[in-house]
Amino acid sequence: MARILGVDLPRNKAMRIAMRSLYGVGPKIAIDVLNKAGIDLNKNSTDVTEEESNTIRACLDEYNVEGDLRREVGLNIKRLKDLGCYRGIRHRRSLPCRGQRTHTNARTRKGKAVAIAGKKSIKSMK
Repeated sequence: MARILGVDLPRNKAMRIAMRSLYGVGPKIAIDVLNKAGIDLNKNSTDVTEEESNTIRACLDEYNVEGDLRREVGLNIKRLKDLGCYRGIRHRRSLPCRGQRTHTNARTRKGKAVAIAGKKSIKSMK
């Protein structure tokens, strides 16, 4: 099993798919890196040798991935929060910050729905 940038690649997957388990590596970057390293795109991740994984690591140095990318994204969000701009306030309150509706939906961002205590059902009077 190949270990690249502190992440174990999934077993029995094509390398172009297994590379996507790295943070910041999508389909295009995975294909570009494998082409630069001279590795077959459909090669199984369990068949990768130590030399090939070293060349992949060297090729990934050109891209901003894993820890560096996580740090950069975190610092960008912290900067927005410190500025107090609209997007920063939305991040601070754990609300969607890209214009989605929040009257309904947004449950992923807002968390599990909480019932309102003391609310009684309305009964029709006749």
